[in-house]
Amino acid sequence: MTTKELIDSAVEHLHIDAAAKTVYGEPVTIDGKTIIPVAKVAYGFGGGTAAPEAPENVEAGVKSAGSGAGGGIAAKPIGVVEVTSAETKFVPFGQPKKLAIAALVGSGIGLLCGVLLGRRAFSD
Repeated sequence: MTTKELIDSAVEHLHIDAAAKTVYGEPVTIDGKTIIPVAKVAYGFGGGTAAPEAPENVEAGVKSAGSGAGGGIAAKPIGVVEVTSAETKFVPFGQPKKLAIAALVGSGIGLLCGVLLGRRAFSD
């Protein structure tokens, strides 16, 4: 099998794995709402082959040949599409978590500034 055939085979498998169901999942209908999961999908592939045979290997009768190809795919859920008779909207995952972290960091910085400014006011 040539390197091109190996790479083509790897790409074909990745295209099959990165189908629409992998990105969007199976829709689910509950109480008049259709929920469609959405994922971010990334995939990559690579291949290689051996260098030409070295003269000393040819003289010794040693064959140096090799080739290979491979790939991978990763899917990360990012939200859902919510479809109702009134509207269609995208609902992302993770926003409340980011807001909570930002509030916590902001509160910590505010508390630290308050303590530092309070000490400075009393030391004068």
